Amino acid sequence: MFAGRMFLNLFLAAGLLLSSSLLMSPSYATEKEPEVGDDGMYTQPWFKHTSFLDLSDDLAEATEGGKHLAILFEQKGCPYCREMHRVNFEIDEIREYIKSNFDIVQLNMWGDREVTDFDGEGLSEKKFARKYRVMFTPTVVFVDETGEEVVRMPGYFKPFHFKHIFAYAAEKGYIEQPNFQRWLSAKADEMREKGEDVKLWD
Repeated sequence: MFAGRMFLNLFLAAGLLLSSSLLMSPSYATEKEPEVGDDGMYTQPWFKHTSFLDLSDDLAEATEGGKHLAILFEQKGCPYCREMHRVNFEIDEIREYIKSNFDIVQLNMWGDREVTDFDGEGLSEKKFARKYRVMFTPTVVFVDETGEEVVRMPGYFKPFHFKHIFAYAAEKGYIEQPNFQRWLSAKADEMREKGEDVKLWD
């Protein structure tokens, strides 16, 4: 039930962010074309490429390393996945924050590799995506130390929102404030009070 309410809040937020991203060209964009893996999807060298896709093992390793686990769903030819790699992951502050706090397991929404879910069920990537109701890419599913989904990023988020949804998951902001947009608004106010620049839509 908690995850369902969280997904609805973020789904509505994503609609706003996706609409705005169509109207605004990102000022963070670089000329560098993202790296493409053997599966045709954009990738990062610091993703957990050593994963055997047994998510309980991945979670245990992340926890042992003092990190959280996030599952990133993408697909070949996804324009918003390209934007995430070309823009968001090219911002040092964002990339280093994620690398320091998360292990990222990347899955292909339409892939056939076998994934072992936290409950022990083995199924293909595409069936796993359906099980978790992943409808578009990129989607990031954040889980807690028990493997329970606690936060979801449903679609492409602009850099400020993107970095802070990772912070929201890492800091367990969802416990006191289940609505990410309200949590983010309060976080932005705190930053302004400290004299920090807040670029919500860049």
